[in-house]
Amino acid sequence: MNNQRQYRSTIKSKPFFYRETRKLTEFYTQGFNEDEIRDQVINQNIFQVKTETRKKEIASTILKRLKTLDDLLLNKIVTADITTSKLIVLYAILKTDRLFCEFMNEVFREKLVIQDPTLEDRDFNAFFEAKRQQSETVAKWKDYTFYKLQQVYVRILFEAGLLSKHNREIQIPLMNPDVLDHIRSTDEQRIINTIVGEGGV
Repeated sequence: MNNQRQYRSTIKSKPFFYRETRKLTEFYTQGFNEDEIRDQVINQNIFQVKTETRKKEIASTILKRLKTLDDLLLNKIVTADITTSKLIVLYAILKTDRLFCEFMNEVFREKLVIQDPTLEDRDFNAFFEAKRQQSETVAKWKDYTFYKLQQVYVRILFEAGLLSKHNREIQIPLMNPDVLDHIRSTDEQRIINTIVGEGGV
């Protein structure tokens, strides 16, 4: 699946959005359709966003992520403990952003395997340089794009509970085992194993 998605840098302006995602998931579980949810974000301005462009961007980003989840996972975003809820949101982000997913598999997961618990600037630099060599698309990006991507990756991992704020030490939170088993039984295990720190490389 990842190989079929293009590399994009748009995540730098589309962070974790946990509070917003949980709110829109509540609408989903209450029976709202996609047009009605967009109306809540864009016309009703439930997130108090100033520009029309940003309203549309938030709605489009979150709805795209939610479409990767089945009904059980959507329900669990709203009803599960906050740790599990956040990990489901992170899981949806990984399923919609190829570069971030590859970073998690190739860097974050490797850190766990070799028991090197801290994400360093050099880890990001090496990853982005490798992708520059592998992809004509990524090679065209400016240095500032990679700087912003690193910032957003760190922020997402911190907000999801996988990284400490001050020294970027990797932390593995505990997902509800029933939810974890459900994901493993219905989808690609590699992604979820990266998040919960299990499985081989």
